[in-house]
Amino acid sequence: MALATHRTSEFDRDTAVTRRAPGVYDAHLSAGWTIIQAVNGGYLLALMGRALGDALPHPDPMSVTAHYLTASVPGPAVIRTEVVRTGRTMSTGTATLVQFAEDGSEVERLRVLAAYGDLGALPDDVRTTAKPPAIPPYEHCLCTDSAPDGRPAIPGSTAIAERLALRLDPATAGWAVGAPSGKGEMRAWFGLADGREPDPLSLLLTVDALPPTAFEMGLSGWVPTVELTAHIRRRPAPGPLRVAITTRNLAGGFLEEDAEVWDSEDRLVAQSRQLARAVLQD
Repeated sequence: MALATHRTSEFDRDTAVTRRAPGVYDAHLSAGWTIIQAVNGGYLLALMGRALGDALPHPDPMSVTAHYLTASVPGPAVIRTEVVRTGRTMSTGTATLVQFAEDGSEVERLRVLAAYGDLGALPDDVRTTAKPPAIPPYEHCLCTDSAPDGRPAIPGSTAIAERLALRLDPATAGWAVGAPSGKGEMRAWFGLADGREPDPLSLLLTVDALPPTAFEMGLSGWVPTVELTAHIRRRPAPGPLRVAITTRNLAGGFLEEDAEVWDSEDRLVAQSRQLARAVLQD
């Protein structure tokens, strides 16, 4: 049974899953969300989140941890979910995503452990020292695609860039003109190109949709995610999001990326940390 989505955006269509049997879902990984030839990890996380949201009794992802085992490719896939525990306010489940080799054998791509709850039922009390990132106004930031009105574009865009309304802080986009700052920072305004408003599911994409901080550290090429944990803190308000990602340590060919996502009402709505491999070049 195909699961109904409440919107008709490209993101919702491309993260749609069809329930084949209890806990088993068919999916199609869209080529529109690729970086070079690999499917983006945040898109995959949202796809898994869609299936888990059907399998679990609570509506919203609150903590999602994914281990990326092999690179996913566009095409058919199967998601298998298991309910681990259900409680009054939270439920926990696991999910695996598999694709099929030419000989028909299964290849596991991704394994997820997630806790779901109801973000709308959380108390309003906030005590924090966190502050929204300082990003120049939207119109003063840099595009990641070509634009007819003459705004500058970031070179090297991949298929996913066409689906995003992404505007990079010029202070973290030196890599795009051959002058990386050497700092592990990336900041941007973020939205979906078709105007779909953010929600808890799309935040799973948001935390892994910016160019990698490795670019601003002077590296180039693919930076594949090994493990990613996302915490969804609130349902975001309508409007563009602000994303800030920081890397403090690159060692042994691996780096971490710590991300914060803020909504239009200056609320911290998502956080994440991932471990990724960096391709070191002479």
